[in-house]
Amino acid sequence: GFFMFGGHRFRDDKEGGHGTVDMHKSIVQSCDTYYYLLANDMGVDLMHDQLQHFGFGEITGIDIQGESRGLLPSTQWKPTACNLPKQQKWYAGETISLGIGQGYNNFTMLQLALATSVLANNGVRMKPHLVREVVDIVTRAPRTSVHVTAGQLTAKPENIAVIRNALVAVNQEGTSAASFRGAPYTSGGKTGTAQV
Repeated sequence: GFFMFGGHRFRDDKEGGHGTVDMHKSIVQSCDTYYYLLANDMGVDLMHDQLQHFGFGEITGIDIQGESRGLLPSTQWKPTACNLPKQQKWYAGETISLGIGQGYNNFTMLQLALATSVLANNGVRMKPHLVREVVDIVTRAPRTSVHVTAGQLTAKPENIAVIRNALVAVNQEGTSAASFRGAPYTSGGKTGTAQV
């Protein structure tokens, strides 16, 4: 029901915890403690390097102006972002809350949608776009938007399947099952996680 680190108790949202949890159950039940442990085991830089494949902390290149880059933290990022020398060092305790999407993480809604689409596309990352076609105002010639592949995860298909199946289970038996009860379709989802 909690994870201890540096004298700080990172609690789970469920009093007493979720019991024995694997990746599937951690997603279905939204188990914070699982991700505190995972973040601690991975470290900030490995998390950064893996999440970058999903488009976090990058401009997606969507066909509208003013897109925000968001923030995917790393040990290399922190010294450039903080002025005081004491704040420039990455502390291991800062990594723990990153595991549940908090801390210095600052992702855009578009980046979250893009990351979800990568899983839905079995690891293929597409450049997002809103416009189907653009018509030249002088010639009236239409130019259709091109579907551009922006990357491919190197993850094994069976590992992506674990995540996809768990996301479907979230809506069938997990934290958002009530919202999808009786739906005439199958969908995947993930409820938000809050550090308590």
